[in-house]
Amino acid sequence: MMDINKDQVCVLIPTLNEEPTIGDLVQQFFSLGYTDILVIDGKSSDRTREKALAAGARVEVQTGKGKGNAFIQALSLINKPYVVLLDGDGTYAPEDAASLLNPLVMGYDQSIGNRLIQDNFASFHRLNLTGNHILNWLFKVAHGKYLYDILSGYRAFTLSSLKRMHLYEEGFGIETEVSSEAVKNNDRIAVIPVKYGVRVGSVTKLDPIHDGFKIGRTIYRLAKLNNPLFYFGVIGLIISLAGAVIGVYIVSEWLKNIDHIPLTILSVMLIIVGLQIFMFGIQSDMLLAYQREMLQEIQNIKKE
Repeated sequence: MMDINKDQVCVLIPTLNEEPTIGDLVQQFFSLGYTDILVIDGKSSDRTREKALAAGARVEVQTGKGKGNAFIQALSLINKPYVVLLDGDGTYAPEDAASLLNPLVMGYDQSIGNRLIQDNFASFHRLNLTGNHILNWLFKVAHGKYLYDILSGYRAFTLSSLKRMHLYEEGFGIETEVSSEAVKNNDRIAVIPVKYGVRVGSVTKLDPIHDGFKIGRTIYRLAKLNNPLFYFGVIGLIISLAGAVIGVYIVSEWLKNIDHIPLTILSVMLIIVGLQIFMFGIQSDMLLAYQREMLQEIQNIKKE
């Protein structure tokens, strides 16, 4: 297996109050032969930036707020052909970066570090582990591809694949958006098991309930571009079911010789509108399939 020249890799580490871990993390990457380590800091209130600078990293202060914003801003600062992205909390092992980079040599566009393996289960709270599995399943239903760990903070990319993405998520939804864009662009994605340790020295910024709900909402919203049949089908189904429930009530009242003419009209309208939205989803899905075929043909022509 051919290894990537580590001088061609930018190690990107978004940080926010990671003083206990960032210095050692940067030094470990340097000791492994990586020469370009970019820390983009979200205005930490501790000595994160000082520790990163002292360890030899490039340090930039992000202008906005949130992990997604940091990642998007950092893309304009990277000129190496390969990018490794990881959190600065010390939960990921620098030695796993090579395993994530190797598939890129073989033509893959992105590697995802899969934390959700048996060896790492002790590092998760049960709620977090269950939530991760639910969100991975939801992503598969909504986007048609099972990626094992869409919320992983340890990934490797070709810079060209990142440049093709249209990213807007400012917070923790960035991993979901990156996964969605990769599926939409028909990127080749490798899933590589990685070590995942217990966070030490700092508290997590992720709220399992609140952020889990936001990530689930992001998965559904992004399905509009990847799987419009699912996106519009859910809306149509909900509206039609509402009409059907009202219809059941109307029939039960009619059997008692009680008429509800306005409710009858509403029920019929809801069912019709729901079916129309569902049909719109089918048409959108057909157009998307045609668009993907055209893009694939264009890519094939470019390669030739």
